[in-house]
Amino acid sequence: MSTSVASPRPAERWRNYLDLIRWNRPAGWLLLLWPTLSALWIAAEGFPGWHLLAVFTLGTILMRSAGCCINDVADREFDRHVKRTVQRPITAGRISVREALLVGLVLTLAAFALVLTTNALTIAMSFLAVAVTVFYPFTKRFFAMPQAVLGVAFSFGIPMAFAAVQNHVPAEAWLLVIGNLLWVIAYDTEYAMVDRDDDLRLGLKTSAITLGRWDVMAITLFYLVFIALWVWVLASYDLGWPWLLAVLVALLQVGWHWRLIRHRRRESCFRAFTQNHWLGFTLFAGIVVGFVLRTPASG
Repeated sequence: MSTSVASPRPAERWRNYLDLIRWNRPAGWLLLLWPTLSALWIAAEGFPGWHLLAVFTLGTILMRSAGCCINDVADREFDRHVKRTVQRPITAGRISVREALLVGLVLTLAAFALVLTTNALTIAMSFLAVAVTVFYPFTKRFFAMPQAVLGVAFSFGIPMAFAAVQNHVPAEAWLLVIGNLLWVIAYDTEYAMVDRDDDLRLGLKTSAITLGRWDVMAITLFYLVFIALWVWVLASYDLGWPWLLAVLVALLQVGWHWRLIRHRRRESCFRAFTQNHWLGFTLFAGIVVGFVLRTPASG
């Protein structure tokens, strides 16, 4: 079904593009950024340098924005039947599919230009990251836990960070990936709980539907295993009290999330999802301060 798009004025066109990439909702790219930067600090055992910091920060923002373009193109027919998404630019007819794909391509190429300043292993891994990003939106048609595929896409920054710093990806990086993947499933299931009724009506697959009445317990478990895996990996780095304090604050946040979602109210579940970036920031801050204060003897 094609949608006719009137030609907007330049200022309006740019507003539509910014709306397409969710520029006014930074929580999405922050969810990607904090674990990626955490991996950079862990791989470098401290500040990774301004070059890699710029590459991974800008690359994360660009690729999340490109992912929004791909997602909205793939979901455009479903979005028109969901109150929360009916006003998205493509669905509302303010941007054509061709325009959205072009914006996504430009953003992807810009991110790839940044990756080209790293090494061959990181460049090779970027192709896999893009492939998963493109594949994810379509998994909602047939896969019972599409949030797991999103978890892979949202965790690719971790092995890429290790590849950029160390020119290889050690086993500990993959443990961090597994933990982060569980975190993504946790917060995106909270997000899916908001649209569960609409998704059931449309025949879409989500973890909220698959988990059913076990959703709250499963989300809480995913959070806890995520934190436990990261604590296990970082135990050998001797990050001291800053890391321990960060873990404690993160666990308190998990308890707060449980309180928000336990009654499965849409507004509370959506709030829980949008506040997840604070959990990622908390762990990142503990890692950064831990490395700053770590004594040379423990390195």
